Amino acid sequence: MTDFPEAPIYEHLARLGKVLSAPVRLRLLDLLDQGECTVEELAQRGGLPLKNTSAHLQQLRAAGLVATRREGTRIHYSLRDREVSGFLGRFQEFAEERMSDLRAEIEEHLGRDETVGAVTGPELEELLRGGEVVLVDLRSPEEYEEDHVPGAVSIPSRQLEERLDELPWDVTIVAYCQGPYCVVSPRAVRVLNGTGRQARSLRGGYVHWKRRRDTG
Repeated sequence: MTDFPEAPIYEHLARLGKVLSAPVRLRLLDLLDQGECTVEELAQRGGLPLKNTSAHLQQLRAAGLVATRREGTRIHYSLRDREVSGFLGRFQEFAEERMSDLRAEIEEHLGRDETVGAVTGPELEELLRGGEVVLVDLRSPEEYEEDHVPGAVSIPSRQLEERLDELPWDVTIVAYCQGPYCVVSPRAVRVLNGTGRQARSLRGGYVHWKRRRDTG
């Protein structure tokens, strides 16, 4: 127990830091930034054990980061408000700017070509206005139906190779998946480029696009 006068205040602040110290909880917040989900949906989308997912959600709710809504016997979880989304975006950007080891891990995880050559939100808008791009949503059909970047076509990542004939050769293909550190779109870009097409990923995935849209 600390003995300086302001200790109780800092202890409350430290509670938030403790909640954010678990990688799984940070992942759940990014998933919830896509939209409302049940525990079962979150566990499936994140590849997480159901019991652990529920326990982590309770901690996020206690910290004021997550809200719940009951519908019959099912509980739906969402971010408490858009301020939480904005905070997560600023937190991730700050960490990436300050931590060289984090930047190196991102490059190793996603691939340097994809992190350097990814399309930003403003670049995507320009490409869409010019009709110079085909936008591919690699997430599940359910996630696509809930919301997606306008103009995107749904080709779930598991179907990509069998549906290559649906994609053109003469324009840039921009692919996106769930969130800022999702490996699905970089992998898809490598597959598409391997066929001779010109493909790039959307920087930050759907979550970054949604954060930018919601903050104007």
